[in-house]
Amino acid sequence: MASVTSIQEKYMREALKQAKKAYDLGEVPIGCVIVHQGRIIGRGYNRRNTDKNTLAHAEITAINRASRRIGDWRLEECTLYVTLEPCQMCAGAIVQARIPEAVIGCMNPKAGCAGSILNILEMPQFNHQVRVIRGILEEECSSLLKRFFAELRRRNKEEKNSAPTMF
Repeated sequence: MASVTSIQEKYMREALKQAKKAYDLGEVPIGCVIVHQGRIIGRGYNRRNTDKNTLAHAEITAINRASRRIGDWRLEECTLYVTLEPCQMCAGAIVQARIPEAVIGCMNPKAGCAGSILNILEMPQFNHQVRVIRGILEEECSSLLKRFFAELRRRNKEEKNSAPTMF
């Protein structure tokens, strides 16, 4: 029988595959999968710039797809796997969807709402709390994001240096 950690790593690798789709589009590489009874029922990756849509986050897309697949807005028997700690919008959607467990790859100290800035997922004041597991494949998730932002900074610098001067 597979260990809990190996199962978590298996699904986080699936979330990383989704993140790489975002990376290939030039989007911030964040990926998410939702698992129900050992099967992935929702997948998503960041597409905000591609879709010109504030709501096109990996978690929101995965929640929408999982809800359609299961036929209910309540995802009470599901586990969400995401490569980066959710923002306030996505954390709120996870709580609203009644997802009981979220597995997070790496934390987001600048905007994360599962323990970094806020902890919306585990707030006892809400009618639903989410069990949070952090640090699954943390290095892989973090290195993909670091590589993306290093490349973005390099491209921005090159564009700035190659722009014609007006003086």
